[in-house]
Amino acid sequence: METPPHARITADIKQRVADGRLRPGERVPSTRQLARDWNVALATAAKALTLLAREGVVVAEPRVGTVVAERPGTPAKPRPGTTAEHELTRRRVIGAAIEIADAEGLSELTMRAVAGRLGAATMSLYRHVGGKDDLVMLMVDAAFAEFPLPAERPEGWRERLESSARVQWAAYRAHPWMAGATPLTRPVPSAALLQHSEFVLEALQATGLDAGTRMYVVILIYSFVQGVAAHIELEQQARAATGVTDEEWMTGQEEFLRGVKATSPAFAGVLDELGEFDMDLDRLFTFGLESLLDGLTKLIEPH
Repeated sequence: METPPHARITADIKQRVADGRLRPGERVPSTRQLARDWNVALATAAKALTLLAREGVVVAEPRVGTVVAERPGTPAKPRPGTTAEHELTRRRVIGAAIEIADAEGLSELTMRAVAGRLGAATMSLYRHVGGKDDLVMLMVDAAFAEFPLPAERPEGWRERLESSARVQWAAYRAHPWMAGATPLTRPVPSAALLQHSEFVLEALQATGLDAGTRMYVVILIYSFVQGVAAHIELEQQARAATGVTDEEWMTGQEEFLRGVKATSPAFAGVLDELGEFDMDLDRLFTFGLESLLDGLTKLIEPH
């Protein structure tokens, strides 16, 4: 029985890793490259990378691509310049945890992983943080604090709301995992996030809006930014699971889109008029923020 193409690709990558032609941390061929090299469909190449990821042979690194994973069972190496265990501080623990979440996602964050990165015993971390949940809250506060609000505060309410939203967006862009760590109904006790609420509410005081409406405006801005930002990590997770970029995934949906043109004429018309469409989250954020502020203007200006 002939070996399926995806299995041959998988075996070849494994052999390259085994004999040292591909080393831990080095990029493996992309889905498109594999499809060209092996003369197979993108879906077949993606299936091979997915299988390799499931077996722990490769991992997806944000802004890098799919790379060879560290050897299973290999202990995490302390980073250059790490301190001795007795010199651990809460700040160092939080910093190491943020580095892991930035690179691998919040799902891969464990106390053991943080300890490994610091070259310390896992139990020593509990002298500085209460546990993973406590650590995540501290991470969120520290990450937002990296992006301070402007020292010179805009006068108008619209300028104030826009400034806060753009600072939050920058924080989520740098740390995509935060979108899944800050539930709307259970606010994170973060001094850095509280500064955003104060920043916006201060500007809304003179608008004539009642207290409940002012609070909803603050929550609306926050939830809008968080909602768009959630898709940054979702795309990273999808790429890690499949080895396929969003552009490559869309390329594989040609058959479905042909069906759309037959059953959904309005949508088909938009697709034909668009030609090439770039789903850019930064542009979506700007478009949505301006539209949201335009809507709030109609609510606030009459007052």
